[in-house]
This record gives sequence, structure tokens and C-alpha cells, in this order.
Amino acid sequence: MYHKNTILTLTRPNFYDLQLEIQGLKQFSELFSSKSQAPAFKDVCALAIQQNPWFTEDSIHAALKAWEHALQPSSIEKWLSTYKLETVSKRVGLILAGNIPLVGLNDLLCVLVSGHKAVLKTASDDTILLRWVVSLLTEAHPAWVAKIEFTEKMTGIEAIIATGSNNSSRYFEYYFKDIPHIIRKNRNSIAVLSGEETDEELFALGKDVFDYFGLGCRNVSKVYLPSDFNPTRLLAVWEPYRTALLTHNRYFNNFEYHLALLMVNRIKHYTNNALILLESDYISSPVSVLHYQFYDNKKALEQEIGGQLDQIQCILSATGNFKGSLPFGQSQRPELWDYADGIDSMAFLTERL
Repeated sequence: MYHKNTILTLTRPNFYDLQLEIQGLKQFSELFSSKSQAPAFKDVCALAIQQNPWFTEDSIHAALKAWEHALQPSSIEKWLSTYKLETVSKRVGLILAGNIPLVGLNDLLCVLVSGHKAVLKTASDDTILLRWVVSLLTEAHPAWVAKIEFTEKMTGIEAIIATGSNNSSRYFEYYFKDIPHIIRKNRNSIAVLSGEETDEELFALGKDVFDYFGLGCRNVSKVYLPSDFNPTRLLAVWEPYRTALLTHNRYFNNFEYHLALLMVNRIKHYTNNALILLESDYISSPVSVLHYQFYDNKKALEQEIGGQLDQIQCILSATGNFKGSLPFGQSQRPELWDYADGIDSMAFLTERL
């Protein structure tokens, strides 16, 4: 259990210099880019896939490319330019998810660059990639060796950022109620179609649906369609995605299970034998199922979505023309400042601690 008398307060070292931290992050970016292309990374990849069968070489490299994009020097400078990084160093616990490759990296970078110590509890099925990243971080900036600690039990921490399910979040809220915390719950992303989209734009939306087999909170789990839109058009446009889906054992098992349930219960649906389209009011959908809902009035839809923002991670539209949306194909390419659940992690680390 967490006890107040176990809290340790560490004075920020005198040699701390934000510019050194930024330089370390830039050096990490260079190492990240070069070593992910090195032959030795194939072994890391193989071990990560063995540990978590939902990971594939394609999904791991997709995550790497997204991070290479986010870690451009200009993006690093832009990201940190708005924060006053003068806090006292604290032990910050990070309870990380393992649903998609490197999903907790943003939290780790936030803690390190803000001058705190990261106490990491990784997901049991995603330790390989994170430890590989930590090896690059400490190679790029040796001062971070003393700032990263792996643990199985969160003791002696002074703040926490925890990511989990709706069920685990209730436990986290109680367990860490006496220290500053960010507790994340289940979220999903949605897409809004106008009916005027080209096939190319709809194909790009397929990336938001199918990347990482739909397991990420930034994956689209529901689409809102104008009342005269034929849902089967999506299945036709997304035909090229079928092969990768059907050849993945776990995904296909999910597909067969949910299809059987719908058929036995005679529930109307559409399928291309790789994805199921199901009309539903719910935002969250299981793996291999995409929910859809028709709408008649855009303003009424904006109000409906506005009342559900606590369940939504991202909103997607063809050209980002729906209020607060990203263009199709961009959900899994977040910038460093695109924080999960819209909660500014750096502000939390620099202003509340």
C-alpha cells in the first residue's frame, strides 16, 4: 500500500539545465531513427512480437515512424517553448498500457524533460520495446540513467500518471487519492462523414480504423454517416486492408466470434469477411467491429458529440472540417503536445508538483 511516510522529496540537482535536457532529447531522436533501422533491431522486434502477439513488424515500424515524425528538432523546440520548467524534482510513477507499441513513451519523455524521476510499471506484455527505448535514452543523455527506475510496486512516489481500463481507473483513483495524479480511462475515437468524401479520403480513414488492429484509443471505433450514405461503400473502399487483417490470428478469431454472435441473434450488419459494420449508439466497439450511426442535422450532431467528449480521444473528418477534428489518416500520428485525454501532462508535471 501507498503510505505518506514513504514519500521521498529529491532536490533538483544544481547541474540541471533545460538546454541539456533538450539536447539529450534531440540526441535520443537521432539514435531512435538510426538504431530502429539497424539489423539488430529485428531481434528486438521478434522478442516484442513473441511477448505480445498483437504486435507485428508492420505495427511496430508504424509506431517508430510516428515517433520519428513527432521527435523532429523543430517539434521538440515548439513543444517545450510554452512551459516554465523550474519545478523541484519528484518521483513520478508511470503505470503504462501495452495495447499498442510504445504507447507510454510520451509520458516518459514528459517526466524526464521536466526534471523528475520516472518510476515505471510497464504492462506485462510490453516490456521489450520500452526497455530498448530506455537504453537509447540513457545512451543519448547519461544523466537520465539515475532518472529512470523500473518497478512492480508503486512505493515512495509523489505523483502518478496511470493508464488503464474503466475498472482499473476506479482502483487507481482510490489508491492514489492522496497524491497528485492523472488517471486515464477507456476512450475511443470517432469519424464524421459528410457524404462528399472521395474514395482516396475514405481509404485514408481506413488507417484510423485498422492501424494496430483498432486497439488504440486514437483508433476510430465509430463513424457518423449522413442519412443517405450507404455503409457498404466503406467496405468496398477498404478491401485492400483485408489481407493484413485476415492473416492475423487473434484479429480473425475476434472477427469470427462477433460475426457468429450477430448471425445467431439475427442482428442486421454488413461485412466483407474481415470487418463488421454494426449500427449502434455506442462509441466503443470490439475488435473487428466498427459502429456506425446515421445523422440528419450537423448542428444536432455537434451537440450530441459535445455531450460525449469524456469518451472521445480524437474526432476525424475528411479535411478536418468538422469542429475539433483531425484529417482522415492522422489519428495515429500525434505530436508531442497531443496529450492523451486532452490533459496537459507537462503542465501537470511543471505546475502541480
